[in-house]
Amino acid sequence: MRKILSTALVLVMTCSLLAGCGKKDAETGAGTGSGGSNGFEIALITDKGNIDDKSFNQGSWEGVEEFAGKKYSHKYYKPEEASDAGYLAAIDLAIAGGAKVVVTPGFLFEVAVFEAQTKYPDVKFILLDGAPHTADYATFETKSNVASVLYAEEESGYLAGYAAVKDGMTKLGFMGGMAVPAVRAFGYGYLQGAENAAKELGLADGAVSVTYHYTGDFLDTDTNKNMAKSIYQEGAQVIFACGGSVGKSVMSAATEANTKVIGVDVDQRYDSDTVMTSATKGLGASVVAVLKSIYDSNSWDTYGGKTTYFNAVNDGVGLPTAVIGDDKADAFDRFNTFKKADYEAVFKTLVDGTVDPIREITVEDANGIATAKELTDGLSLTKVVVTTR
Repeated sequence: MRKILSTALVLVMTCSLLAGCGKKDAETGAGTGSGGSNGFEIALITDKGNIDDKSFNQGSWEGVEEFAGKKYSHKYYKPEEASDAGYLAAIDLAIAGGAKVVVTPGFLFEVAVFEAQTKYPDVKFILLDGAPHTADYATFETKSNVASVLYAEEESGYLAGYAAVKDGMTKLGFMGGMAVPAVRAFGYGYLQGAENAAKELGLADGAVSVTYHYTGDFLDTDTNKNMAKSIYQEGAQVIFACGGSVGKSVMSAATEANTKVIGVDVDQRYDSDTVMTSATKGLGASVVAVLKSIYDSNSWDTYGGKTTYFNAVNDGVGLPTAVIGDDKADAFDRFNTFKKADYEAVFKTLVDGTVDPIREITVEDANGIATAKELTDGLSLTKVVVTTR
């Protein structure tokens, strides 16, 4: 009888462990990489998107994979819940799984990292596109175990607007997601690039028109698609889709209208033939640079405990110059006349400081949504006429 009870107890415990393992997988989502006996050394926590989102998650993960390769164990974790608590729970899980470095792609992690940096003082955090702060924004603090990485979106947006007008376009659109600082900077740069290109081409004042709109979300919805369709129907030759999955809505509308899209964050040419270029952030490059400071050069102090801007000077922003998987392909083949040499010339003006786009302007609206007059006055536009929606 004792033997039977012992066997039953073992079975119960085994089933409980298996059930626990199953629950853990369901809570964290899929992970990849090669773990050693000490678990996974480098971890990336995805935001509410997937690892193949063609945006922040994928771009950042590509940096982790490029650096870690087969040399360092690495894995990504997808939180069960897209909230501060959910992100912190995923960080807890990654560290319990052996993570010594945690990469968090995007401002959505600002609060979770603020908590984690104190909770885990021996773990290093790479927070992309954000700075740690409390949920009420009352306290901002970047401890010595956190590298806060920001990007000069105004420079990337500048390149996109400049290229579009240099390519012969005079009717442009901009659809940002929520009017958060990064999205605003992309849009302001876009307008300034269009303005300077128009000046170089000798166009008349008001020769370039831009319909400027914030969707208020980062979603692929019928509402956003219908807005894009409306902008195209009014004559826009291209829309800069600057809002995560909003881009899918714009690409769908562009396909139906046989028009063009400018992608954002990562090279989105692979998502749709309508994407002629993308205003990118060097997500992967910045992840690699910070990881190298930890593992290769012992120079964590370069990034730890502070905010570092990646811009044109350190290849932190730009338009795509290569096509993945085809060394001979032309990344500028979807333009009519704008070539790589033209891009390199304008990129150089950002590197040497000849051009320094404005990142912020004074906006009365509490949500950061600028009026047409605020955009025109704040960015000194004369060639570009802005209409807001």
